[in-house]
Amino acid sequence: MSSSAQDEIDLGNTFGALFIGVFIAAILFGLSNIQTFLYFQTRTRTRTGTSFHRLAVIWLWILDALHMALIVHCVYYYLVTNYANIGALTEIVWSFKLQLVIDIVLVYGVQVMYAYRIWIFSEGRSRVLPITVGIIVVLVSGPAIVTAWSVYQCHVFTDFVGIEWSTFMALGTTTFLDLIIASSLCYLLATSLTGHSRTDSFLTKLMTYIVNTGCLTSMFSMTAIITCAVMPRNFIYLSIEFLVAKLYVNSFLALLNARYYLQVGADTVGSSEFHIRHDVYRSELHMSASQDGELQTSQKNLLKYPGDEVVHPTRSDKEPIVEVEMDSFSPV
Repeated sequence: MSSSAQDEIDLGNTFGALFIGVFIAAILFGLSNIQTFLYFQTRTRTRTGTSFHRLAVIWLWILDALHMALIVHCVYYYLVTNYANIGALTEIVWSFKLQLVIDIVLVYGVQVMYAYRIWIFSEGRSRVLPITVGIIVVLVSGPAIVTAWSVYQCHVFTDFVGIEWSTFMALGTTTFLDLIIASSLCYLLATSLTGHSRTDSFLTKLMTYIVNTGCLTSMFSMTAIITCAVMPRNFIYLSIEFLVAKLYVNSFLALLNARYYLQVGADTVGSSEFHIRHDVYRSELHMSASQDGELQTSQKNLLKYPGDEVVHPTRSDKEPIVEVEMDSFSPV
């Protein structure tokens, strides 16, 4: 390689940016490990969660771990194995291409799971919204497949300049779908307000969480688009793309664990089981016992999955009686 070609390579904003991206991605991968552990820990204690959701979490964790291994191999190949080998730095290693495919599968898989949550939440309502979201999810897979195919046609990093359009299209449609999913979930939650202050407060917090996580993934996708448009000849936008898949996995796992941490005055994690806390009655509220029981049941089942067990608390010292309602469906 000529000296002029060597001078064009700025390791700081190319492979240095990839190194920083892998470092931050490793932190996010650690968070997803913690959330996966919490998911199975809480489901084991409460004996809830269907086999489908357990398998989905395992599937997401395996893909997330594989994506992490691929991007680590990619950076190790360039910065360690081919240290000072300028010729190798211009070629695209196989792990870089494969990690992009895993990235697309992760993001698309999480969006499918969100669409499935919308379908469950709309049980007993009009199916127009979930069907519309499902159609959009299917259509968004087209640009993602085109992007993966375009990347596999590239052999050196300079070829990426010619396929910027595929990056814009894939990230743009993903951002659009994020907004659709977040707005759909917020709409369904807003129409589920019961008039009870505690339940409405819980739903409001859940809506805020959904908006924040949707904005976070959309913000990173838009940042990748902007950096790719402004600085197409460095790898800053590629390092940001390393983080997008991790953010999607963490956001979905956090939603699965949300009902154990967002319920206002309802559930807390004990040393061996979940106990339902009862708020102190105040005379000025004039709330009857039947209304309070209905409210607690509503809060408990807001995020229940199909096939979850419903635990009915008891005041005696004996073990609580557990009744399983296999056909019950509840929103988000």
